[in-house]
Amino acid sequence: MSTSAFFIPSLNLMGAGCLQQAVDSMRGHGFRRALIVTDQGLVKAGLAGKVADMLGKADIEPVVFDGVHPNPSCANVNAGLALLREKRCDVVVSLGGGSPHDCAKGIALVAVNGGKIQDYEGVDKSAKPQLPLVAINTTAGTASEMTRFCIITDESRHIKMAIVDKHTTPILSVNDPETMAGMPASLTAATGMDALTHAVEAYVSTIATPITDACALKAVELIAGFLRRAVADGKDMEAREQMAYAQFLAGMAFNNASLGYVHAMAHQLGGFYDLPHGVCNAVLLPHVQAFNAAVAGERLADVALALGEKTRGAEAAIAAIKRLSADVGIPTGLKELGVKEEDIPTLADNALKDACGLTNPRKGSHADVCAIFRAAL
Repeated sequence: MSTSAFFIPSLNLMGAGCLQQAVDSMRGHGFRRALIVTDQGLVKAGLAGKVADMLGKADIEPVVFDGVHPNPSCANVNAGLALLREKRCDVVVSLGGGSPHDCAKGIALVAVNGGKIQDYEGVDKSAKPQLPLVAINTTAGTASEMTRFCIITDESRHIKMAIVDKHTTPILSVNDPETMAGMPASLTAATGMDALTHAVEAYVSTIATPITDACALKAVELIAGFLRRAVADGKDMEAREQMAYAQFLAGMAFNNASLGYVHAMAHQLGGFYDLPHGVCNAVLLPHVQAFNAAVAGERLADVALALGEKTRGAEAAIAAIKRLSADVGIPTGLKELGVKEEDIPTLADNALKDACGLTNPRKGSHADVCAIFRAAL
C-alpha cells in the first residue's frame, strides 16, 4: 500500500455563463489589480476586452499582457513578469488555452519565489505558492486551467521545460463553453486530441489510482461521443459543454496520475520545431500505446471499450484512436509537420530527460524512443 495525493483548484466553475460567477468570486477575494495574461488573437476577438470590462465593473483594475506565443517561452514569462511588477498587480488572470495558462503560471510562480523560470524545471522546485491565479479557459483540451503542470519553452536550449509543481495550481478555474464557441475546427480537433492523450496516458500510468481511473475513462467516453460533433459544428453547444467536461476530467486524471512518453516526446517536437502541442500528441499517441501494449494491454482494452469499440483489446484501442484522429483532420505522420529523421536522436535524448515520461508503463531505451519517433514519421 502507498499513499497518494490529489491536486485540484479549490474552486472550479463549469457551464454556460459561469464567467460572471468567477468575477464575482474574485471581487469577494478583495483583489485590486489583475494582470490578464492572454494572446493577441483573443484581444482581436474581443474576449480579452470583455473580461477586462467585467473586472473593471467589479472594481478590479485590469492590466492586459497579450504577448503570449503559441509555445510560451522564457522571454514571454519575463515580459509578463516585468509588467506585473511595474503595475503592482496582486492577482493573475490567464485567459485562453494552455499557452496563456502556462505563461501565467510561470509569471505568478517567479513573482513570489524569485529567480528565473528555468530554476523551477522539474518536480516541486519552488518554496512558496505562486501569486493567486484565476484561469479562464477558452479551449477544451489542455486542462492547464486546473493542473500543476507548466510547460515553458527555453529558447536557448530549444526544449520545452516541464515544471510540475503543486504551487502552480490556480485558485479558481473557469470553463464557460460560451467562451469556446469561436474556436476554429482545427484548434478544436487538436485540443480535443490533447485531452484524449491526457486521459489515456493517465489511465496507463504506473501511479494511477481508482480516482484517476474513473476520471480518465469517463473523459475518453465523452471525447469519443462529442469531439467529432464539436469539430463539425463549433456552435453545437451541447458538444462544446461536454468537451469542456471531458477535458476537465482528463485534467483531473493526469494532474494526479501524471503522463508518459507521448507528452515527453511531444514537448521536444514543440520546443525544437515550434509545432502545435495537441497535434504532436495526436500523431504520437497510437505509436506510444503500441509500444506500451506489451505491459499495459489490459488497460488499453478498457480504453477500447470507453472509445465505443465492441472488440476489447489493445489493438482495438489503437485502431479507434487512429480513426478518431483521422476523422477530425489530424495529420497522419510527423513528416507532414516538418520533422526530420536526422533530428530524432536529439529529440529522443531530450524526451528521456522529460519529467512527463517518468510514469510511462513501459520504460524504453534511447533506441526504443527513436524507434517510436520513426514509426510516427
